[in-house]
Amino acid sequence: NLGTVGAVALDRKGNVAYATSTGGIINKMVGRVGDTPCIGSGGYADNDIGAISTTGHGESILKVNLARLTLFHIEQGKTLEEAADLSLGYMKSRLKGLGGLILVSKTGDWVVKWTSASMPWAAAKDGKLHSGIDLDETTVTDLP
Repeated sequence: NLGTVGAVALDRKGNVAYATSTGGIINKMVGRVGDTPCIGSGGYADNDIGAISTTGHGESILKVNLARLTLFHIEQGKTLEEAADLSLGYMKSRLKGLGGLILVSKTGDWVVKWTSASMPWAAAKDGKLHSGIDLDETTVTDLP
């Protein structure tokens, strides 16, 4: 029953939003506050850039402020893929922290990336449902 559920969205008016719900970790310290409730770590949204929701090793995500770091790379001109790879790579090399993210830009482009073994995900755009679990595995089906 553990696991994070995250979502990002872009509406017709160009507003972005994110939501992240934590599954928590077992044997956590009393009073521990994870990454999910910390804006900039578990998620972040900015109408001028995009929205992101993260998952993974909470302490590592907190230390690098993963969500905001990723959007910062986009502000600096990186593509969504580059920003995701740079941020997740930095967290992994600096802290050995594994994680994943879902990200939507202000233009409606999106990316899903992770460094953990797998990450179930789904994205809907233009009448198509894209989904997967393992790296390099994507299924695309028509939405009803």
